[in-house]
Amino acid sequence: MWKRFKTWYGKNISNRDARLREKYLDIRNHEVTINDMDYFLAKAVIPDIPEILGIERSVYGGGQTPWDDKAFQNELSRKKDRFYLVLRRNDWLVAFIGCSLNFKTKDCHITNVAVAPNFQNHGLGYFLVTKIIKKARQLEYKKVTLEVRVSNTKAQKLYRTLGFQDAGIKQGYYNGDHEDALNMELELDGTADAVVPDYDTEEK
Repeated sequence: MWKRFKTWYGKNISNRDARLREKYLDIRNHEVTINDMDYFLAKAVIPDIPEILGIERSVYGGGQTPWDDKAFQNELSRKKDRFYLVLRRNDWLVAFIGCSLNFKTKDCHITNVAVAPNFQNHGLGYFLVTKIIKKARQLEYKKVTLEVRVSNTKAQKLYRTLGFQDAGIKQGYYNGDHEDALNMELELDGTADAVVPDYDTEEK
């Protein structure tokens, strides 16, 4: 009897997760306004990869990119447990964000976020992170997590503004220079809604 119940429960929970994914992750591409400037928000697709890599090269020193073409192809091919968004301005890709989705632990992990240098300090990173937080809430997740370089105090300040808390250090985490990473977590218990303003007026 217990075995049958677990099978029934697991099947129904799995179906519910699938329905939530279909409802909230299958967004339509649309225009958004961020700090009085218009952008085009879309789900990332394979043809976006060269521009995504171009942003990474411009953001990270020496032309090095944390992930290569194959890594992004693998990420964008995983439709069920990955979610990537891009922002375009006049057809130019100017920012992107990605996350992995763990439906067992209910953890949304932000894997990558970057904004082209000419568009930094315009609220794009803030917008994209809040969009991921919103999706995690809609999926009924428990938390959003990420890693950030210990030297990147500017990004840490942004994440703390959104309610993220420090959650330990990963020593030598980054390839190349082996800099430490700061783990940060946002518990989705319903208390952080007030500090996550949504630039996008339509419910997506």
